[in-house]
Amino acid sequence: MLLPSLALAADYDSPSAEPMFASAARDSAGQLHLYLIGQQGEVLLDHPLPGRAHHTGVHPHRPLLACIARRPGNFIDLVDYRQQRLVKRITAGSGRHFFGHGIFSEDGRWLITTENEIGSGQGRVVIRALETNYSIIADYPSYGTGPHELIQQPGSPILTVANGGILTHPDHGREKLNLDSMQPSLLRLNLHSGERLEQQQLPAHLHQLSIRHIDTNRQGSTVIALQDQAGKGHNRPLVAVHHPGQPIELLQAPQAVYLAMKGYCGSARFDHSGRFAAVSAPRGNLISFWDLHENRFISAIKSRDGCGLAATGNSAEFIISAGTGHCLRHNLKQGTTKRLPSTMATAWDNHLATLSF
Repeated sequence: MLLPSLALAADYDSPSAEPMFASAARDSAGQLHLYLIGQQGEVLLDHPLPGRAHHTGVHPHRPLLACIARRPGNFIDLVDYRQQRLVKRITAGSGRHFFGHGIFSEDGRWLITTENEIGSGQGRVVIRALETNYSIIADYPSYGTGPHELIQQPGSPILTVANGGILTHPDHGREKLNLDSMQPSLLRLNLHSGERLEQQQLPAHLHQLSIRHIDTNRQGSTVIALQDQAGKGHNRPLVAVHHPGQPIELLQAPQAVYLAMKGYCGSARFDHSGRFAAVSAPRGNLISFWDLHENRFISAIKSRDGCGLAATGNSAEFIISAGTGHCLRHNLKQGTTKRLPSTMATAWDNHLATLSF
């Protein structure tokens, strides 16, 4: 079934047209889109994309989405979902490409992205001002290679950046060029000055655990979803936590859980309370749940090709999107999993963002 066209998208004046989440996706004809989905599964926005995207940032108080190209991409589409129009398409600067992630600052003034300086292979954190048509006002080093996801700590000017440690070059597509020498790290950076506040690495023998996806709560604790680049035959922890001023701590889980993850975690999100976290492992069709006050594994559920994660407004509750086109709502405390209504047959991309909770 093909997705509805923009002309058939739900009317925002209708009582049910409350946005639920936004995500990049591929329809059954292979076309690429940014979709905004309503509470009843209706399509509120259908924006065609020029290429595959990865993450979508949500503006804190404007009807604005920033959809960022998949690594090593060169576009960001800024879309007004109320007026259903492309506001601006940002193109990566000369000698740069995007890494798939970007956020709006908590005050809504800036768009912040991770980028690659192709010539040197050094990661950058770039800030663009909305009031000056997204002109670059700061360009900070990420103090590492392959910066991927970045998060602003709620209520704080601190950015947390996941330096994946993997060197890439557009001439080689998505090929990983430095697996033997990669050095991933977790960086805490002052948003206003670019000052490096803290940087942590895993022990040397774990340098092939790439730090890729993260989330940070109000206390500055960061949940980390890892990807093992050492190849098959390893069964190492793939979920970690960092508390400010402390080393990164790998979290323990039953051996079967980490085996089932197949060396690859795709997303990490805290719940609304900032205590519980979900981590997806799409290659293993597994979503795991963790208590970050006690630094322990809680449980896991199956979700075929499930990767995208977002918190709802309820404690210990998450939305999960999958490459199968299905979306789930899982309440950890109640132990319930419900399939969300959907009018579409599509493949959701790696990440989703909620809007109305």
